[in-house]
Amino acid sequence: MAQYIFHKADTRGHDHHDWLDSRKTFSFGDYYNPRRMGFGVLRVLNDDTLPGGKGFGQHPHDNMEIISIPLKGSLRHEDSAGNKAIAAAGTIQVMHAGSGLFHSEYNNSSDEVAEFLQIWVYPEDLNTPPRYTLGELPPHTERNQLHTFIGPDTPKGIAVRKDVWFSTGHFDYGASFTYAVHQPGNGVYAFVIDGRFYIDGKELSARDGLGIWDSEHIEIKGLSEDARLLIMEVPMIINPQ
Repeated sequence: MAQYIFHKADTRGHDHHDWLDSRKTFSFGDYYNPRRMGFGVLRVLNDDTLPGGKGFGQHPHDNMEIISIPLKGSLRHEDSAGNKAIAAAGTIQVMHAGSGLFHSEYNNSSDEVAEFLQIWVYPEDLNTPPRYTLGELPPHTERNQLHTFIGPDTPKGIAVRKDVWFSTGHFDYGASFTYAVHQPGNGVYAFVIDGRFYIDGKELSARDGLGIWDSEHIEIKGLSEDARLLIMEVPMIINPQ
């Protein structure tokens, strides 16, 4: 029987600084909740806003898959492996921290805010060579269908590990579909970016999250125009080798 955990948007942690406004679904930084330490190998889901010219200075990471999805504006990325890139809304960047590197992320605009989702996934293997990937999300015009942009067997996608799939889509009111879980034992964390959805009979609004496991199929229906959904399918057991 399917099991669920529901995180309303207004129950998330909140850090506000002059350089960052961050809403945190799971424990991170100054926000600690022992009942919210992640969802399987999904460790971090931060909803971040950077004022013009502000951002994260050089700092280290290792053994983590760090995924950034710009929602508005663009991020300027630099890292100690020599990668420099601009990640704008409509793109996705993945930093495989591996054995370790330093990086910075700044709002590329001096006067407009940048909004992005910061997502961390535990790696499949430890201490692998770091690497950086910048890819494209499906266009906004391809509506009412789910597009997988992270996955081990997706021709145009990015692989972070062989058992993780990320998908997104824009849906109109009444549009419905069934999500089939790719791998037995995986769970699905659905995060509403904009609008409203029914997910397995539960109503979610913007920035609500719903974790589902012990289920092979999930029923989803749009409840508003131009509703946008992010689905993250991940193993529920953390066991990096």
